[in-house]
Amino acid sequence: MEEQYLAALDIGGTKMAASVAGPEGPLARVTRPTPKSGTVRALPELGMAMVEEACREAGIAPDRVGALGVASCGPFVKQEGMIALAAPNICGGGRNAPDLPNDWTLIPLEQVLRERFARVAIDNDCVAAIAAERAFGAAVGEPDCAYVTWSTGVGFGLCVDGRILRGKNGNAGHAGHMLLGDDPDAVCGCGNRGDLEGLISGRNLGNRIGKSAAELFEAARAGDPQARQVGEYAAHWLGRGLYNLAAALDLRLFVIGGSVWQHHGDWLAPLVLREIHAHLPALTEGVRIETAALGSLVADVGAFTLVLPEEWEARWRAARPWDVLKD
Repeated sequence: MEEQYLAALDIGGTKMAASVAGPEGPLARVTRPTPKSGTVRALPELGMAMVEEACREAGIAPDRVGALGVASCGPFVKQEGMIALAAPNICGGGRNAPDLPNDWTLIPLEQVLRERFARVAIDNDCVAAIAAERAFGAAVGEPDCAYVTWSTGVGFGLCVDGRILRGKNGNAGHAGHMLLGDDPDAVCGCGNRGDLEGLISGRNLGNRIGKSAAELFEAARAGDPQARQVGEYAAHWLGRGLYNLAAALDLRLFVIGGSVWQHHGDWLAPLVLREIHAHLPALTEGVRIETAALGSLVADVGAFTLVLPEEWEARWRAARPWDVLKD
């Protein structure tokens, strides 16, 4: 039976958002801080409560929501055949991290959500994002593409030959953790040294210069020499990472989002493209960059896309009704 209404969850390391939608588009959205304490069920139970709250705001009965799409930070682990969350910025088990007052190592995300929803689809937030950009945004009609988020962290969603890649545990696209150098100061939250996220994430770049990422890139835009040097360093490494993916997967398009790119992609894009096109033209000719068309809503729309009926998709594409999701 066709669902009357759908729900979506966007799970980040800092914030969660829950939305509900009908055939004509999203109806309501609520946000809460991501829980970092309580039982191991705290996060999915909050997600279910948030969906019910969104239903109340939309004036619909929660039992009319039959399917849930989830766009979540990762990585994932399979636990009894279902997706469990092992995100290092949420799970504090064994890490002795003062900002993570919990002993969680795995959060039984899918198991708990299936207690309430008849149909649950869970993907990494960047995988959901490339699904959304291919359905409604900058990658419509492009079979060989990737979504890239450049923000506090760095993440990817990959699509080759029109098929979105997921891998054995749903972790395909964690290219932010590919090792690119041996810089001892480029320490990623996962423990790697010299991976792409360690080299260019907003958190790490800010630490290098003693400013927040927002302050750093604004100073670079204003012409501060030290900040500009750090910004160009970051663009170089992002370009190098994108070249590696273009070479490995024969991609044509990178759709880039995230707070760093949304605010500074205009001057960073030429630097990134220069690095991509500096290597092996047979693999890089025609490779281009676009800014994510869905902006800050890409994960929310992506979560809906995971469970969206085909007949709804055409309506949404024509009406572009997701502005109701904006804070």
